[in-house]
Formats: sequence, C-alpha cells, structure tokens
Amino acid sequence: MPNCQVIDPLVTPYVDRELPAADRQIVDEHLRLCPPCHSRVAAEQAVRDLVHARQTDLHQGAPPSLHAKCAQLAAGLNAGAAAHGSTAQRGSTRAVAPRAWMSRLAPLAMAASLVILVGGAFLYQATHRSTRVMAAELAADHVKCFAMNAALGTRQMPATVESTMLSSFDWPMRLPADPSRAGLELVGARPCLYGEGKIAHIMYRHQGRPVSLFMLPNTERAEGLVEVFGHEAAIWCVNHRTFVLVSREPKDDVQRLASFVQSSLH
Repeated sequence: MPNCQVIDPLVTPYVDRELPAADRQIVDEHLRLCPPCHSRVAAEQAVRDLVHARQTDLHQGAPPSLHAKCAQLAAGLNAGAAAHGSTAQRGSTRAVAPRAWMSRLAPLAMAASLVILVGGAFLYQATHRSTRVMAAELAADHVKCFAMNAALGTRQMPATVESTMLSSFDWPMRLPADPSRAGLELVGARPCLYGEGKIAHIMYRHQGRPVSLFMLPNTERAEGLVEVFGHEAAIWCVNHRTFVLVSREPKDDVQRLASFVQSSLH
C-alpha cells in the first residue's frame, strides 16, 4: 500500500474529484486502512463543501471570539511544527511508538478544528468580493498544510515542484535559484482549494518558520499587505496571476520575502 507521503499530493485532487479512476482507487484503499489520512480527507471535504455551499452568503463580520480562537490555534500549530523540526534536526532514528504515532494525529485534529472555525469566517462575504476573506482563507490553508507536513515529513525537490506547477496549472515557472540568500528553505508544493477553485501552494521555511506562497490563476487582485489571524499576507499580481505570501513573520520580513520571491520567481 502506498505510504502517506505518496498519498499527500493526491488528497486535494481526490477531494475535488479530479483524479483518474485508477489513482482514486489507490487513495480509497489507503483511506480505508489509514485513520489519520481518512480524517484529513474528511476535514478537507468539509471545508470544500462549506465554501462552495455558502459562497454567496453575506454577513457583517466574524465575531471577535472567532478571530481570537483562530489566532490561538494557529499559534499552537506553528509551535508544534517548530518542535517537530527541532526533533528532526536531532536525527532520532527510533521507530515510531504508539504514543508517538498518536502525537502525529494531534496536528491533524487541530488543523481540522482550525479550518472548520475559519470556515465560519468565510460566510461573512464571498471570497471574490473581499481580499481580506481571501487572505483569511489562505492563512487557514497555510496553517493546515504545515500541520499536515509536520506529521508526514514530506519534502520535495525544486524540479518536482516545477513539474507539478506545469502539469496542474499550466504554469512554466522556475523557483528562485538560491532561496538560501533570503533565508528560505523549500519544503514542497501541492494544489489546494479556496473559494474560487484550485490554487498552487508552495511551502518554504524561513529560518525554520513556515512561509507559504500561493498562486491564484486567472485572477487579479490589488497589491497590498493584509493582516489576518495573526498572519501577514503580501499580495501582488503578474500576468493575470495573483500571488500571496503568507507568514507569521514580522511585517517588514514578510515584505522583504515577498520582494525576493517576486524578483526571483521566473
């Protein structure tokens, strides 16, 4: 049976019903035998259904308690991811014990809670009408995907990411040749869902801390910097593609990282 790392890039196209029948059967069989992946798919499916079903609903705003809870969950997940990275750096080679395996489930459960909570915030205005709602949705996806990555430990080479972007989005991009100049380390990429469809999500770490670069195809948003749920989202547009860099780094660092990526991404 394929392991969780093999299944990871198939999850979003599986939820979006874009997988060929043979690949879908592989995922189905894996989900029947893997409770963590089954829970993850259930959470992504719930968010997808929520966004699509309530796309046109308009409300005045999400309550302050929801903003506070989402920020609290996001901080907890980022702390968990950092702790995971420190453990990995120590090079432990012990087998995963049952108790350690249960600890891997915690980020998935927390991520599911986060996206359900943030899903309620998306109802106050359709994503296509509000840059702030879009940024909030991407910040939630940023936290969720890094929680999944902390549990699965997935890593991808630049050539793999570039190939995925070309096949999934018809985007012949080239990643920054030397991201370490900006303190960035590539983690990987995957297609994700938001209110208007499928988007590209490229994951980095900046000095060990999560940074996400999203590419929204066939859309144009005004350039700016938006703060949502304790994250900064830098937004710019090139060739009818909108780019959003999301991180909990200080505002000046996020602007600097966005400038580096914008000048280096081909």
